[in-house]
Order: sequence, then structure tokens, then C-alpha cells
Amino acid sequence: MSDAPRYDRGTIVLHWLTAALVVVMWLIAQFIDDFQGAGRIYARSSHILLGVVLIGVLAVRLFWRATGGRKLPPATTGLLQTAATAIHYCLYALLIAVVVAGVTNALVRGDNILNLYQLTSIAPGNTALRNNVEDVHGLLANAILILAGLHAAAALVHHFVWKDQVLRRMIPNL
Repeated sequence: MSDAPRYDRGTIVLHWLTAALVVVMWLIAQFIDDFQGAGRIYARSSHILLGVVLIGVLAVRLFWRATGGRKLPPATTGLLQTAATAIHYCLYALLIAVVVAGVTNALVRGDNILNLYQLTSIAPGNTALRNNVEDVHGLLANAILILAGLHAAAALVHHFVWKDQVLRRMIPNL
């Protein structure tokens, strides 16, 4: 297994950092409304600030992928390779879309950031828009989790069923 081709350290770190941010932000979002008062402000602020970090990570990741990341040959061929490529592009598209929807959501809501800064709402009093943007943001986040789950399941099939070292490409060399 040590002979498996690997992505470079930057690609691996950016991949797992993206995955961790998405999962943590999704979990926070599931409980934001369970908090009251300042607790809700801090939970929502944590979600928003991690979203800002995700924007940075995604920008670096896309730049790195385009300019410096190690390119490996496809792990499979035919329909499986087409599906893998499609899933990767869909994940990137969904990440971009969820970030845009998240920024829009914060701006429509006029969120309070850590009780230090109040965003000015771009649509004060427009409850319908607020609800729609929030719903779109949530749907996109759920879609990312579902697609990422399929991505992870495929990696596990490669590792445990086909035993072809594909998962090894993205595991850090410890």
C-alpha cells in the first residue's frame, strides 16, 4: 500500500479541511435555533465565521487545483470515471453555491456577529425572501452532505471491496 500514488500534502490538507468545515458547520446549523439570546448569536456567528474560513479554503483549494496540485491519473475508466468526475465537479459547484447562499442569507437576515458587528440587512422586513434564502442554503448544505456521503462510500468500496488503493491517495502520510 505504500507504493500507491498520493496527492500532494496541500491537496490532502485542503480536502480534509473542507470536509471538516462542512461537517462542523452543518452540525452547528442543526442546533442554532435551539439556543436562546446570546447563545443563538454566538452559535450563528460561529457558523458564519466558519463559513468565511470555508470561503478562504475553497478559494485556495481551487487556485491550488488549477496551478500547483499534483495531478494523478484516473483511478478507474469508463462510466465509473465519468461518475467520479461528475461527483467531484458537483461537489465544487455545491460548495460554491452554498457559500453564495450563506453570504446572501447573512445579508438578508442582517445577522449580528459575536455582538460586535451588526450586518445591515439588504431586505429588511422581507420575511418571504429571508425564508426562501434560508431554505435554499439548507437544501444546498444537505445536498453537499448527501453527495459527500456517496463520495466517501465510493472511497470505502474502493478500499475494502476492490482493494485498489484509491483511498490511499487522499490519506495523509503519517
